[in-house]
Amino acid sequence: MRIVIIGGVAGGMSAATRMRRLDADAEIIVIEKSGHVSYANCGLPYYVGGVIEEEDALLLQTPASLHARFRLDVRIASEVESINPAAKTLLVKNELSGENYELSYDKLVMSPGASPVVPPIPGIERAMTLRTVEDVEKIFNRVSQKPANAVVIGGGFIGVEIAENLIHKGIKTTVVEAATQLLAPLDPEMATLVAKEMAKNQVELHLGVSAQEITESTVVLSNGVVLPAEMIILAIGVRPDIKLAKEAGLSIGTRGGIDVDDFNRTSNPDIYAVGDVAEKTDAIDGSSTLVPLANLANRHGRVVADHIAGRTTRPVKTIGTAIVKVFDLMIAATGWNEKRLSASGRAFKVIHTHPNSHAGYYPGAKQMALKMIFDAKTGEILGAQGVGIEGVDKRIDVIATAIRGGITAPELADLELAYAPPFGSAKDPINMLGYIAENMMSGLLETAQWSQIDEFEDRGFQLVDVRTSSEYAAGSIPGAMSMPVDEIRNRVAELTNKDVLVNCQVGQRGHTATMLLKELGFNAVNLDGGYLTWSNSPAATTNKEKEYVS
Repeated sequence: MRIVIIGGVAGGMSAATRMRRLDADAEIIVIEKSGHVSYANCGLPYYVGGVIEEEDALLLQTPASLHARFRLDVRIASEVESINPAAKTLLVKNELSGENYELSYDKLVMSPGASPVVPPIPGIERAMTLRTVEDVEKIFNRVSQKPANAVVIGGGFIGVEIAENLIHKGIKTTVVEAATQLLAPLDPEMATLVAKEMAKNQVELHLGVSAQEITESTVVLSNGVVLPAEMIILAIGVRPDIKLAKEAGLSIGTRGGIDVDDFNRTSNPDIYAVGDVAEKTDAIDGSSTLVPLANLANRHGRVVADHIAGRTTRPVKTIGTAIVKVFDLMIAATGWNEKRLSASGRAFKVIHTHPNSHAGYYPGAKQMALKMIFDAKTGEILGAQGVGIEGVDKRIDVIATAIRGGITAPELADLELAYAPPFGSAKDPINMLGYIAENMMSGLLETAQWSQIDEFEDRGFQLVDVRTSSEYAAGSIPGAMSMPVDEIRNRVAELTNKDVLVNCQVGQRGHTATMLLKELGFNAVNLDGGYLTWSNSPAATTNKEKEYVS
C-alpha cells in the first residue's frame, strides 16, 4: 500500500511516523512545500528574539534522518499542484528542478496547514509573515540589520510573542490590533492584564484600530495615526489552505476548513485531512470549529494512521486549550469564553479568583487571576482562563482535564492535588473554585459580575466596600461606601438599604461580609472577583488604547 502525505509538519509527520510503526511494509511518501520538515514552528518567535540561539534547535528531523529511522520517502521543496481523486493520482512539482510528475496513492493524507491572512491594503507586500522556517530566516535577517522600530499588525498569540521577542532585540515595537483587546480567547477583564504587562515592557499598543495603508517607512492607522515602521510583521491570523481540496471536489465545512468525520476522513473515503486545514468537533456543543494547535494536529495524525491500519480509534474533540508567554506572564485558556457563551444564549455562572501560586507564607508566592465558567444548572465546566507569573499552566491543565473527564465545577473541590508549600496550598486554587461553585449552585452564595454593578445600583442596591480604610483610599469603585468587614456589626445601622452589593479586593472578605449581612437580615450579594477584577474591566477603563500606549 502506498500512502502519500501532503505536508511534513505536525499532523502530517505524526501520521507518517505512526503509520510506519503500525505497518513495516507500507510505502510512505511525504510531500512538503518548504525546504524543511518536522520543525518546531511554535518556537519560531523565540529564535527571532535570541531565546533559542541556534536555528538547528528548531529542526527536529531531516529527510535523511526520517528515512534512516522510519524509511520515509520525504520530498522537500515539492508542491502538489492538483489531486485527481478518480484516478487516485497527484501532480507534483519539484521546485528545485522544475520537474512535474504524477504520483499515485492508495490513501492520501492532507496536512497542508494554513496560510497567513493577508488583508488587501496598499503596501501590504512590505509586511512579513511568520509561519515557516523560511519566514523566520527572513525576519531574523531583517532584525540583524538593527531596525530602529517595528510594527506588529495583530494582537493574537503570534503577535504578542513576536512583539516580546523584538523588544528583547532592542527594537522599539508597536502592536496594532483591530479588536479592543489583545488575545481574543480571553475575556476583556483578563486581557487587560496582558495589555498592562506589554505596556510595562515598552510595547506601544493601539487597540480598536486597524492598519489602512503601508508606505515605505510608515503604517497609517484607521484613526489617522501614522506609525514609523522600518519593519512590519503581519500576524492577524491564518486561514485553512483548502485550494487543493476545493479543486478536488472535497466537501468544505461551515467554518471554511475541510469537512471530516470522526476518523478525519474527508468526503472521499480514501482521502484524510488533519491539522490546521481540517475542521474539528467542539467538545462543548459538538459544532464544527477551527483550532490551529499543534498538539491537536499530532493527535489527529495518529488517529488517521490507526484508521488506515484498521485499528480501533476514538473520536478526537477539542476544547481549544492554549497557553502563551508574554514577558513575565503566562496566559492560558481552555473551552469557551464568556463572550462566546453570551452570544450562544446558554445560561452560565462565572467565578473570578486571585489566588497565590503556592502557599502565601512560603517565599516567592505570586498572585494569579483565574476565571472559570460553568453551566448554571448542571455544573458542567464550560471554560477557564488564567493570567499570572507562576502556576497558571497547571491550573488550566487541571481544568482542561476536568472538562474532558466530565468533572463538574463543584466536584473540583474533591480533587486530591499534590501539595507542599513551595508548590501549592492545602486548599489549592482549583479546590477553591470548586468550593465557590458549590456555594453558588446550592444557593448559599449569590454573586454579581463587574458588568452588572450598574444594573444592581439601578435596582436600588447599596454598594459597600468592606476592605480596610487604606485599601479604600488607594482606589475604589465609584459610589461605594467604605465599611471594613471587621466593623460591620458595629456600623450596620449606617446602611440605608436592605439590598447590599458587597465588594472587597478579590472576593474572599466579600463572601464573609455577605454571609454576615445575611445573618443580620440584609439581602447581600458579593461582587465576584472584587475590586481587583473590576479595576481591570472595561467598566473601570473605558479607553484602553490611551491608557496603555507607552
